[in-house]
Amino acid sequence: MATFLYKLGRLAFRRRHFVALIWVALLTLAGVGAASAPPAGNTSFSIPGTEAQKAFDLLEQRFPGASADGATARVVFKAPGNGKMTDAGNKATVEKTVKELSDGSEVVSAADPYTGNAVSKDGTVAYTSVKYKVSGMELEDSSRTALKDAAQHARDAGLTVEIGGDALSAAPETGATEVIGIAIAAVVLVITFGSLLAAGLPLLTAIIGVGIGVSTVTALASALDLGSTTSILASMIGLAVGIDYALFIVSRYRTELAEGHSREEAAGRATGTAGSAVVFAGLTVVIALVGLSVVNIPMLTKMGIAAAGTVVVAVLIALTMIPALLGYAGRRIKPTGEKSRLLGGGRAAKKAQAAQKAQQPARDNMGTRWARFVVRRPVAVLLLGVVGLGVAAVPATSLELGLPDDGSQPVSTTQRRAYDLLSEGFGPGFNGPLMVVVDAKKSGDAKAAFTEVTDSIKGLKDVVTVTPAQPNKAGDTATITVVPNSKPSSSTTEDLVHAIRDAGSGIKATTDAEVLVTGSTAMNIDVSQKLNDALFPYLALVVGLAFLLLIVVFRSVLVPLKAALGFLLSVMAALGAVVAVFQWGWLSGLMGVEETGPVMSMMPIFMVGVVFGLAMDYEVFLVTRMREAYVHGEQPRQAVVTGFRHGARVVTAAAVIMIAVFSGFIGSSESMIKMIGFGLAVAVFFDAFVVRMAIVPAVLALLGRRAWWLPKWLDRALPNVDVEGEGLRAHDARRDPDTDREPALA
Repeated sequence: MATFLYKLGRLAFRRRHFVALIWVALLTLAGVGAASAPPAGNTSFSIPGTEAQKAFDLLEQRFPGASADGATARVVFKAPGNGKMTDAGNKATVEKTVKELSDGSEVVSAADPYTGNAVSKDGTVAYTSVKYKVSGMELEDSSRTALKDAAQHARDAGLTVEIGGDALSAAPETGATEVIGIAIAAVVLVITFGSLLAAGLPLLTAIIGVGIGVSTVTALASALDLGSTTSILASMIGLAVGIDYALFIVSRYRTELAEGHSREEAAGRATGTAGSAVVFAGLTVVIALVGLSVVNIPMLTKMGIAAAGTVVVAVLIALTMIPALLGYAGRRIKPTGEKSRLLGGGRAAKKAQAAQKAQQPARDNMGTRWARFVVRRPVAVLLLGVVGLGVAAVPATSLELGLPDDGSQPVSTTQRRAYDLLSEGFGPGFNGPLMVVVDAKKSGDAKAAFTEVTDSIKGLKDVVTVTPAQPNKAGDTATITVVPNSKPSSSTTEDLVHAIRDAGSGIKATTDAEVLVTGSTAMNIDVSQKLNDALFPYLALVVGLAFLLLIVVFRSVLVPLKAALGFLLSVMAALGAVVAVFQWGWLSGLMGVEETGPVMSMMPIFMVGVVFGLAMDYEVFLVTRMREAYVHGEQPRQAVVTGFRHGARVVTAAAVIMIAVFSGFIGSSESMIKMIGFGLAVAVFFDAFVVRMAIVPAVLALLGRRAWWLPKWLDRALPNVDVEGEGLRAHDARRDPDTDREPALA
């Protein structure tokens, strides 16, 4: 592979006009497609194989036109001062608002609070439920505007009015912190390279790659039912890996220049060596993201595939556009150790530096000094790293999973204020009613079955209200609304859902009527359970495939095993940090978390996928340099030091950049994006600086030559991908060395 990528890098360097034209054309094509595509909102949420989804599908069949999955809005009214909602003036305002809400073209119904028992016992709070024909994703902006206008008219009349439900769901915003994250990345690149131009190349190529990936996602959003969060996550991951992959190749290019190679040759060698690591690092990320499809949750599958596509684009750009841009930059990209004139370089600086080198021996860099410290005290470093991550992982033992509802929104939003008003007037369980669907088509007496189900539910704990059964026209199916006594995200409500389902099993045995529980609360519970059940199979699949890939890369059994175990440590520590902030409330004010609660159900499985891919990035980039030194004749411990001398500075810069990019998404208005941004940033910190920079060299120092052991039969069976660039040495032997040198004027 190294030889092929070497040739590709040289070709891109020579044919840079053609390569640049192709990528600009792709960016333009994707941009035009995104601009002309219809907009997409939040993706439709279906969970195949769950009872809640089965009930939704049954409602679509038995209650045609009822729009079971249509958007809903709860407009909540509160009387001013000591007034009551039953006062004549307040009642007239509410009735006028209900009539105004009913006039929308997409509205199915708007219930009258005074005829629908929707006024609180103390008379201070009332609400109307507005049902729409289409889902929140498909709702027209005019319908949302009409909803807000009707609420404002009631406010102008003196009432407190807030709106809950999914009808007001909007595309998440990331805020200014994303820009700050990119700015930090730019500063780190300038410090790393000592050159504005060299620092700008990774940023430019990453932005182009993300532009192509996100524009493609946007263009296909409507056709493939991709939600707004899909493009945000694709940009988050694509930007981080795009900068890192380009950073590694540019850094290796400058190293090759420092060794005296011509610029074209240096571009080829950088692409052949660092580019090989980029390919395999990208493959691990793609495997982890595409593997999310095994969970069988369409939304998660689409998010993973879209992000994986952006990673593929980032890899291709790093292998082709970076060498092309290096060709354009020419001598303005300096060898390692030299700075540009703008940052203090130039001829005078070079002469002073040369004189200083002549007077005193070269000083070891920080990576070299750290590696030597670790290989001298591997046991102490290993124990300290493992214990530290173990302590950070302790909060993960109290992990509670759930999906966000209006109660987790910031208190500044109307959805959260509506949630609080309904809890105040009707009890906390009113915000998460359960819908029980009774399928009595096979029952001999449907009415008796409906009555038995209603009576059975009334006898359960934590039940406040059970509405009479509402049968369909055929009389073979009915819906029953159950209001719990506890809030939707509580474990008590989850126990009630299981209790209703258990009671339904007994009812089916006696009446042949099937009892199904659905609604947003039940759907959240089913999603959490499905994600929990899929976590270990997914982990086994992703880690197993990546383990096999890393055996091919490193020609070792113990190094990939150590990489996988180190990943488990970092992801558990990161989950512990997420629990501490988002569930326990530590530093929640600093992170902009206004409401603590359960961690999102998809967070563990998403972190496992993404963090594993990113963790393997650093493993591949750092350990391949160690492997390269080892196969070229160095002793195992010296190979560790050599790997750090060449790779520690760049890996550190890459980690800081990735942390900055992910941290930029903590400012998102979407709680899911905020939590993922924080979790990934913390996970990269733990994995890069504790696992890869401390635990990995300590383990390799303790293992010695055994770290690179591979059974002979397996060595013969595995393909030789030549990540270390051994093929380039054979290639060098057939070349004229004088043609590979930079002219003296360089």
